[in-house]
Amino acid sequence: MKKFDAVLLALAGASSLIGQPIVSDSHSVDLNSAKVHYTSYGKGDTAVLFVHGWSCDETVWSEQAAALAEKMRVITIDLPGHGQSDKPHIDYTMDLYVRAIDAVLRNANVSSVILVGHSNGTPVVRQFYRKFPAKVRALVIVEGGLRPFADAANMEKFIAPLRGENYPGAAGHFIDGMTKPIKDGALRDRIKSLMMHTPQYVAVSEFEATAEPALWKEDKIDIPVLMILAKQPIWSPEYEQFARRLVPKLDYQVWEDVSHFLMMEKPLEFNQALAAFLEKNQLLPKRS
Repeated sequence: MKKFDAVLLALAGASSLIGQPIVSDSHSVDLNSAKVHYTSYGKGDTAVLFVHGWSCDETVWSEQAAALAEKMRVITIDLPGHGQSDKPHIDYTMDLYVRAIDAVLRNANVSSVILVGHSNGTPVVRQFYRKFPAKVRALVIVEGGLRPFADAANMEKFIAPLRGENYPGAAGHFIDGMTKPIKDGALRDRIKSLMMHTPQYVAVSEFEATAEPALWKEDKIDIPVLMILAKQPIWSPEYEQFARRLVPKLDYQVWEDVSHFLMMEKPLEFNQALAAFLEKNQLLPKRS
């Protein structure tokens, strides 16, 4: 079997291929007296680190982490305010998340990283690349934009209902809209449940932080980038041209019949696409 086919097969089949369970270790690191939780799979000083989106947690990557750990070090993180991480009453900015990722990488003895960001995880991984370009070997962007979705006035109209007493209703309506295309009702319920567990003050603060103009500077990304998007009007031919101007080494993919959570809907296909990207850019560790 060709090496590339073997990579795809390993990622698709996960631990059953070798008959041994994938060992994962739960850790936490202190950041400003608050705990940041992460899970580490495997060994190595280079890792793929998965970053969840708005109001989610590390479990959205459950179908990717163990599978990819067959081939290299993998880390999933609960960003501050989410999942098993502490949830202090602070500003939940992209720079806070960048510092959390850096603390995790240092705690895990990882010197170089491939960052995978879903949705609002995209400005997080892009900001990390700006701050620590020497550490980042590649980016993977999943249903996330390189420019804001709305101007400041429209963003405020969107956020305003989330600040009120009926946050469960407003947030639930928003989440239902994101997950409506998912045919699997159990998956829709799972996503909504985990997102509703994130405190209102965290969710609102993060959305407010995305209005920071510095996040959306149109500076070049000079490393390989895989971008996987669900087909919808916002990802127009004009947007693709915009993205290619910023990212010379861009693998741009638009998938049909998937939702915002495409990696959870089609994990096998996503893992295959990720494997192909890593292989093409020689990002997988060499086998001894």
